[in-house]
Amino acid sequence: MKELLRSSDPTVIAFASALLDGEDIAVFQMDVHMSILEGSLGILPRRLMVKDSDFYRACRVLEDNDIPRGL
Repeated sequence: MKELLRSSDPTVIAFASALLDGEDIAVFQMDVHMSILEGSLGILPRRLMVKDSDFYRACRVLEDNDIPRGL
């Protein structure tokens, strides 16, 4: 798996996940439960991971929708 997106904004993560799901690209969210440890301040970024074989197609979906990867 490769890291596709890193953001501390949950709306960006949700929007990107919905777009990728619409393109039949499987997405795995990492660090979702870290907000419990940080006290829900939104300091630690969340990450979206995709399969290696879907990475370039997923990057294209983000670019087409003006979503910065935040890496």
